[in-house]
Amino acid sequence: MRISVVLPVYNEAASVADAVAAILSAPLLPEDDLEIVAVDDGSSDESADILEALAGNEPRLRLVRHEKNQGKGAALRTAFAAAEGEVVIIQDADLEYDPTDYDSLLEPIRSGRADVVFGNRFGSRSHRVLYFWHYVGNKWLTTMSNIMTGLNLSDMEVGYKVFRREVLAGMTLRSKRFGIEPELVQKVARGNWRVYEVPVGYYGRTYSEGKKITWKDGLAAIWHIIRFRFSR
Repeated sequence: MRISVVLPVYNEAASVADAVAAILSAPLLPEDDLEIVAVDDGSSDESADILEALAGNEPRLRLVRHEKNQGKGAALRTAFAAAEGEVVIIQDADLEYDPTDYDSLLEPIRSGRADVVFGNRFGSRSHRVLYFWHYVGNKWLTTMSNIMTGLNLSDMEVGYKVFRREVLAGMTLRSKRFGIEPELVQKVARGNWRVYEVPVGYYGRTYSEGKKITWKDGLAAIWHIIRFRFSR
């Protein structure tokens, strides 16, 4: 398969080179054709310069730049439009998620059983223990999303989401920030696509280490879950 890994980047100078290296060394089949579409979302640090230098030496890496910061959703929308693969994987540049999970994430699509695969941070894989209220909030949002969609997901907000190209081609996405996560879930459910979950490792960061999502994004997610359930 031709696989596009989309990499939204905002002020990740400390980790973005390691993220690209990890993606390039991820376990894929020898016949797979990999591309990385990195979108620098108006970073104020050296992230864009690092990516530009890496892209100059790595033909599988393409860089798209936003002049101003617009949010993760906007970066993903740009990346989806630029991606050319049959399958698209979302990868965060902070390496909270490990590309060694690609093989298990892709398996349900390779076998023809799934159109969409979501990771599950709360499955049997290892994960860093951090914030109790983040966990509670995620479970509450996931339950609310499941009520609205009829799906039975374990982890709606998970960063690892994998799509066959046809799934994304049928969507008109609107979210600019972290509302992109519930929006993608709502529109996958509306399209009646076959959805699988796969346990993934999770190595979450603290706020002092650069974590960006806050309680305000949790409140916004509630609005987006309701909004996209009833909008057309």
